[in-house]
Amino acid sequence: MKHYDAIVIGGGHNGLVHAAYLARAGRQVLVLERRPVVGGATITEEIYPGYKFLIGSYLISLLRPQVIQELELAKHGLELLPLESTLVPLPNGDYLADWPDHDMTRRELMRHSRRDAETYEEFSLTMRRLSLAMKPLLDLFPPDPTSLAPKDIEQMARIKGVLGNMQRRDFHTLCRLCTMSIADFLDEWFETQPLKAIKCTSGIIGTFMGVRSPGTGYVALHHYLGEIDGVRRSWAFPKGGTGAFAQAIASAARAYGAEIMENAPVHQVLIKHGAACGVVLEDGREFYADRIVSNADAKRTFLQLVPRDQLPGDFLWDIERFRTASPACKVNLALDGLPTFSAVPQGSEQLLRGSIEIAPSVDYLEQAYDDAKYGGWARKPFMDALIPSLLDPGMAPPGQHVMSLFVEYASSEMDWTAEKKAEFLDVVIDTLAEYSPDLKSKIIHKHIMTPRDIQDIIGITSGHIFHGELSLHQLLFLKPSPQWAQYKTPVRHLWMCGSSTHPGGCITGAPGRNAAMELLKDWSA
Repeated sequence: MKHYDAIVIGGGHNGLVHAAYLARAGRQVLVLERRPVVGGATITEEIYPGYKFLIGSYLISLLRPQVIQELELAKHGLELLPLESTLVPLPNGDYLADWPDHDMTRRELMRHSRRDAETYEEFSLTMRRLSLAMKPLLDLFPPDPTSLAPKDIEQMARIKGVLGNMQRRDFHTLCRLCTMSIADFLDEWFETQPLKAIKCTSGIIGTFMGVRSPGTGYVALHHYLGEIDGVRRSWAFPKGGTGAFAQAIASAARAYGAEIMENAPVHQVLIKHGAACGVVLEDGREFYADRIVSNADAKRTFLQLVPRDQLPGDFLWDIERFRTASPACKVNLALDGLPTFSAVPQGSEQLLRGSIEIAPSVDYLEQAYDDAKYGGWARKPFMDALIPSLLDPGMAPPGQHVMSLFVEYASSEMDWTAEKKAEFLDVVIDTLAEYSPDLKSKIIHKHIMTPRDIQDIIGITSGHIFHGELSLHQLLFLKPSPQWAQYKTPVRHLWMCGSSTHPGGCITGAPGRNAAMELLKDWSA
């Protein structure tokens, strides 16, 4: 039987990135994916014939430029289509639009508040400085601040250098932002409710916290770190959907010599003499390698795939208490034509070529959280909607459309029966129809992925899109455990490369790349 240098458990985008970098360095790599298609949550599927649905992730912003360039993803078919705006339709029939063009956004804000339009300039410059200062930390080896090891001291010096180069005022703003709620932070800048709401959404995407929960300020900053082709704070849709992005990485990995096996769910990591040496699949097949790398989340890796008697008790305690409760659902609609929105003036349909956010006020968002936090769902959910077929006509048959909806809040702690799924799907559609009166008449197929579905189908514990909360006690050297936050694990030769590790979730490729760089150094040591 062939012996590999490394086996990667899970063909999500970070696992594919990790495998591509190892293969690029000449290592023999095998990727084992449990589903019939690679990508994890980064997939495009025809659940309904002719209509390509975005089952999990749907947009790209935080993808590291190094990953695109070093893996030559454009050569493997990656094409990014920039979003043209973010639209917030309002109950009174008006709207607020946020454009990639800063001056266009300022002119838009003048319709709502001259004061906010003037303040927006300083706010944008401040957030730009903070994001530029923090961005190098995405590629950082997460140091142990209590260690005197040369590598840890070197990395702590890098952090000190990043923070030391900041203006004192920006440093103070950063400290406050990272510990405040995003709503409180924005209250200090703006007065317009829709503007505060649209900025608040960056602080709650994927998190089971409300806009007034401390720590959501950091989540907002995390989303500000993105760029597309050097344009800061921009978002893009991959042509063909996020699944096409995953296929581009898989193509690059294969071109470098990596093997990718689908329909290959891992049952257990094999351990001999305290070191990981292989895996056994659910069908009983065994594969062996010098290093085993898990792209699965921390709970699935250590509470399901690794025998508990091989792990220290204090480490298991950390993993069991790692916060993974999820509030997020995905809804996809196949539409017989383009829906109209009451707030969009005739002739301004370009406003539908970006994100459409159902987030009219801060109170609306906080109420949605309040409805769900005890194990229920929002009666009026927050939604981030996208009509991908306006950007890429190949996503639907001619003259037809697909709509992708990222929805919060609906608790992963619920008993998601078929009846409850159908009921919440109706809640989502009824809420959206308040802003788009002809929506229901155009729906020819609807599909929902609850947190339980995301867990059971894709394999992410509790369906948490970040593999765990982006809260302060689960960041940097605390992720996923204070003792083991540097991609290694308590089991020799077992590594991690997924979003449970630094710098966390979103489509970044950073955990996969960072872990690969460290593993290659470990091999050469």
